[in-house]
Amino acid sequence: MPKKKHLSAGRVPLILFLCQMISALDVPLDLVQPPTITQQSPKDYIIDPRENIVIQCEAKGKPPPSFSWTRNGTHFDIDKDPLITMKPGSGTLIINIMSEGKAETYEGIYQCTARNERGAAISNNIIVRPSRSPLWTKEKLKPIILPSGQSLILSCRPPIGLPPAIIFWMDNSFQRLPQSERVSQGLNGDLYFSNVLPEDTRDDYICYARFNHTQTIQQKQPISLKVILAKSNRERPPTFLTPEGNASNKEELRGNVLSLECIAEGLPTPLIYWIKEDGILPINRTFYRNFQKTLQIIQVSEADSGNYQCIAKNALGAIHHTISVTVKAAPYWIMAPQNLVLSPGEDGALICRANGNPKPRISWLSNGVPIEIAPHDPSRKINGDTIIFSNVQERSSAVYQCNASNEYGYLLGNAFVNVLAEPPRILTSANTLYQVIANRPALLDCAFFGSPLPTIEWFKGAKGSALREDIYVLHENGTLEIPVAQKDSTGTYTCVARNKLGMAKNEVHLEIKDPTRIIKQPEYAVVQRGSTVSFECKVKHDHTLISTVIWLKDNGELPSEGRFTIDKDHLEVADVSDSDGGTYTCVANTTLDSVSASAVLSVVDVPNPPFDLELTDQLDKSVQLSWTPGDDNNSPITKFIIEYEDAMHEAGLWHYQAEVPGTQTTAQLKLSPYVNYSFRVMAENSLGRSLPSETSEQYFTKAAEPDKNPMTVEGLGSEPDNLVITWQPLNGFESNGPGLQYKVSWRQKDGDDEWTSVVVANVSKYIVSGTPTFVPYLIKVQALNDVGFAPEPAVVMGHSGEDLPMVAPGNVHVNVVNSTLAEVHWDPVPLKSVRGHLQGYRIYYWKAQSSSKRNRRHIEKKILTFQGSKTHGMLPGLEPFSHYTLHVRVVNGKGEGPASPTRVFHTPEGVPSAPSSLKIVNPTLDSLTLEWDPPSHPNGILTEYTLKYQPINSTHELGPLVDLKIPANKTRWTLKNLNFSTRYKFYFYAQTSAGSGSQITEEAVTIMDEGKTAMASRQVDIATQGWFIGLMCAVALLILILLIVCFIRRNKGGKYPVKEKEDAHADPEIQPMKEDDGTFGEYSDAEDHKPLKKGSRTPSDRTVKKEDSDDSLVDYGEGVNGQFNEDGSFIGQYSGKKEKEPAEGNESSEAPSPVNAMNSFV
Repeated sequence: MPKKKHLSAGRVPLILFLCQMISALDVPLDLVQPPTITQQSPKDYIIDPRENIVIQCEAKGKPPPSFSWTRNGTHFDIDKDPLITMKPGSGTLIINIMSEGKAETYEGIYQCTARNERGAAISNNIIVRPSRSPLWTKEKLKPIILPSGQSLILSCRPPIGLPPAIIFWMDNSFQRLPQSERVSQGLNGDLYFSNVLPEDTRDDYICYARFNHTQTIQQKQPISLKVILAKSNRERPPTFLTPEGNASNKEELRGNVLSLECIAEGLPTPLIYWIKEDGILPINRTFYRNFQKTLQIIQVSEADSGNYQCIAKNALGAIHHTISVTVKAAPYWIMAPQNLVLSPGEDGALICRANGNPKPRISWLSNGVPIEIAPHDPSRKINGDTIIFSNVQERSSAVYQCNASNEYGYLLGNAFVNVLAEPPRILTSANTLYQVIANRPALLDCAFFGSPLPTIEWFKGAKGSALREDIYVLHENGTLEIPVAQKDSTGTYTCVARNKLGMAKNEVHLEIKDPTRIIKQPEYAVVQRGSTVSFECKVKHDHTLISTVIWLKDNGELPSEGRFTIDKDHLEVADVSDSDGGTYTCVANTTLDSVSASAVLSVVDVPNPPFDLELTDQLDKSVQLSWTPGDDNNSPITKFIIEYEDAMHEAGLWHYQAEVPGTQTTAQLKLSPYVNYSFRVMAENSLGRSLPSETSEQYFTKAAEPDKNPMTVEGLGSEPDNLVITWQPLNGFESNGPGLQYKVSWRQKDGDDEWTSVVVANVSKYIVSGTPTFVPYLIKVQALNDVGFAPEPAVVMGHSGEDLPMVAPGNVHVNVVNSTLAEVHWDPVPLKSVRGHLQGYRIYYWKAQSSSKRNRRHIEKKILTFQGSKTHGMLPGLEPFSHYTLHVRVVNGKGEGPASPTRVFHTPEGVPSAPSSLKIVNPTLDSLTLEWDPPSHPNGILTEYTLKYQPINSTHELGPLVDLKIPANKTRWTLKNLNFSTRYKFYFYAQTSAGSGSQITEEAVTIMDEGKTAMASRQVDIATQGWFIGLMCAVALLILILLIVCFIRRNKGGKYPVKEKEDAHADPEIQPMKEDDGTFGEYSDAEDHKPLKKGSRTPSDRTVKKEDSDDSLVDYGEGVNGQFNEDGSFIGQYSGKKEKEPAEGNESSEAPSPVNAMNSFV
């Protein structure tokens, strides 16, 4: 290649070229070459004395090398020791010490030499040492007794083993001793106590040494420590237990772990901090161990040298210690010597560059012999760390060793010079097929060998020109790189290698494939526990490649559970649980590429309970509670709810204390005295509330005087000569201390007496005896306990007991308003005579007898109560035309006073109620007989009855109305000269001098002639015709059916057209009359018969009940006793009940029905 041709213009570039290019070539094993060490044991080789010793030394070369060994610098004749054998074709030694012999016999420094006709390669000096795990020396340890607060160091001093032991402290039960900022193990294995506590007392502090190489553990004798609680622990500032003084030095080798340690004592326990003077600590390589007492920096380098400062600090002060760190370095390679392959007459160089601290010394060997005493080779020249070769010949082939050493170690590198004359050969297999994804780099290999070094060219296609480096990258190892392969990069490529001895070529093939893509990625999902979630992953790939899709959870395999199902492009998780939350990844693989897409599944739930509850800042009336939140289960915590339990007063019962936002994990709680508190915390998020946390430690607050007094203090007398003082006692939580009592005080409101007080136990009332009747008192109740009194209580007013009133109301008189309403007036009684709280006045009234002498049955007394100081009231619901007697009593909380003188009054006549019943009997062709019962409430002297009736034709129209007056002493009346087979409607009501009463209605039908001849005589001309007889029969049958249907509808309460028309044409002159005086109208007792509604149908027995217009006092009720406002409006009800009057006039003959009415047609 042009670039390589230019490099051959000068000697120095040629040497560098040979160093970089020729040395990079591996000589095929079928060509002659010096030995090369391929495997050897480590420099510091620690062996297990219980196993055979194997010292490795493997090498390659042509011809195959032979092997020899030295031990401690002299030839080691392995044939003389029957325990030593060498592996065939190898230099590895196997020393059989398991059958006999000791490992210590074979300690030493071993070196292997591999030799053939072209040179000799040597191994490192291999120091073979058996591992050791010695026992502790027997020693008698005295028990240690210390007062609390003192510092202490328990020494371990393990035996020196090979390799060094790992130290740890345990007890007799092989449990590690707990360590903390106060108690910790140092790097030297000692156990340090910054200050001891009584809890450190134990008899089994045991230091253990573990020797990993032999898998053995040795233990020291147990150390006994007893800590005595000091009367006073005097606090002190920190001092260092290790290291001593204010400064120290530390040296470490490059590449190792730098460990710096500071352990301090003090009371309280000091904390340790680290800084680097004039620098910062490397972030990614710095770690803190042992509660920050140890600073570690990994992969330490010379740049980490400097001054490090540890600071120990507690509340009483701070001290610091400076550690000066120096980083030394064993030799390390900058450029290790590389094998040289040269053709005869060529030039080359071996370069060996190393560094270290201090700077290493470079020395050369040839075939294992120091070069100063090695056979002379005129082609080589030594120049410090470089050997320059000129015009080499075949005899120049040899193996050279470079040794770089300083006081901390050495490096030994083997590199051969192999002088060969070989035409080019291509080592890459012919017709190799490369498949590459589009838009990615393509690397086509062309491994080659030749001496001199061949030049490499690449061609595309059969007749293509050499590929240029402006498009392609031609690597020195022969590889052709296409930086961005495209579809048109597909084809056959030819690699050609040339040197002066010949040429070789090789063809390879390149195919470009479409990239695999995920066209539908899984999406983030938030689901609740127990539901089902599905992820979708659609993949598109090159059709010539086979794609596989796998699903991962958190970069691991899916759980092997039936809840996880994969179907084509979907992953479905059923019955989701908390453990299912995480990242789900869809991975699409082909033989050439792999793509993935991920989605997070969040399983939400109520939070986990908080934990680690801690009480701090414990004061008499407050405490600070802190906690650690539980997992929020992917739904942020919105608040924390704090509850408390009072174990002394209400054990097992939890009460609300406070709540704080979900971002807060502490709360300052206000407390009450004399309560044994326990707390618990619950977390809440959008899905609900967590279970309660574990209960905190108990906190018992000190007793204090009550801070409140009883509520609901009242003073009421139960007897005329006492005062009962009651209150709502404090609960145990409010008592604030033991010995809860109450100081009850009272005095008359209007007197000059001093307060009378008494202290009572934890009760809720106190009775004061011997008080005057109904006197106002001032009362107060104060809480107290063993600590003191509550604040001064509020004063309330009460009264001593009431007695019955002494005076009756006077000047009672009655004004009759109308037949059902009267107004009563009275004079109020003197307030002093009431002897209690005036509740009102109560009127007792009853009906003596009817003025008509028709109803002399006994009537119970009725009661109306009028609240407060009213002096008049209305009596509603009176019966007209009746005599009444009444008296009035005053009422207080104790009861009623004496009755006033009775007053008698009577009510005027009123309109009567409807007749009790109306029946129509004995219908004939032209007459109907009416029978009735008088009104149940005549409300006066009946003067006459009024009967009105009118016919109803076949089209349901009403005919002319006939008005008929009937004497009051009649209960039966016959109407004659009526039309046959005609329906009539009757309106019937009674009258007194006050007017007309309510009406009762009824309907009836006159009957037809019983013989068909009566009808025929009126129709002589056609009655004898057959067609007429048939027509009549059909009409009769049709009418019969219609009447039966109407009859059924009437019994069911439905209206039919005749009824609707009669309601529409009702005579206004016969409607019930109302008085215009604005009174209540008429009243009746609650058990009077309810009236039939206007327009209701007549019962099937043709008996019509009265239409009762009386009102009931129950409609105005307000408790047991009826009451009225001052204006006479009703606000009460009767306290007495009337006896139920027997129904009268229910017997009657059967009234004509629709079926009977049809008899005349049959």
